[in-house]
Amino acid sequence: MTRRTEWPDSGDAPRGAAGDAETRSGRRGRHGYTDSGGPSSSRAESGPPRTPEEQARAICLRLLTGSPRTRKQLGDALRQRGIPEEAAEEVLSRFEDVGLIDDAAFADAWVDSRHHGRGLARRALARELRTKGVDSTLIEEAVGRLDSEQEESTARELVDRKLRATRGLDREKRLRRLAGMLARKGYGEGLALRVVKQALEEEGEDPELLEQHWVPEG
Repeated sequence: MTRRTEWPDSGDAPRGAAGDAETRSGRRGRHGYTDSGGPSSSRAESGPPRTPEEQARAICLRLLTGSPRTRKQLGDALRQRGIPEEAAEEVLSRFEDVGLIDDAAFADAWVDSRHHGRGLARRALARELRTKGVDSTLIEEAVGRLDSEQEESTARELVDRKLRATRGLDREKRLRRLAGMLARKGYGEGLALRVVKQALEEEGEDPELLEQHWVPEG
């Protein structure tokens, strides 16, 4: 199932009235101490700075609360937030160990959702999963769960839903529009041709004329 969000670090000190007052007073030293030698109140209230591992865990948990993510997606988010690679790898591996990151489950859920919800074919699904950093072996396993019969059945459902909207157009435009819709969803030219021709023949179109007007559209 991109929408990149750069999550704020909850450990960052807010710059508001208190911060402005601190700057104006000039009483706090560079290490957070007042002129009297004691720790500043803002420093005491904010607590010690978090470690990179703690920051990485917080970022990952926030992102995973919104929706499942692949390891690559989380790794990219940590890199954008300046988390050191060693700390990021440690946290990501730990999340995998406890099942919070599961690229195989992510791929399976993505295929189910995008095929049944959007009608995407295996080729388009594989392309999307690659952009999310899923391993090629996991992609093959996930899209392999869709057999040719299921893919053709879904293609026919898509065409049937669009047929009414194309009525009134000439034969060539109907062919191009319906085939183009299937192509954009990842269906191959051969399957698109077969499904569109069958649908139009059932509406009474002449098969020979359909062959003459067939012009594939990507």
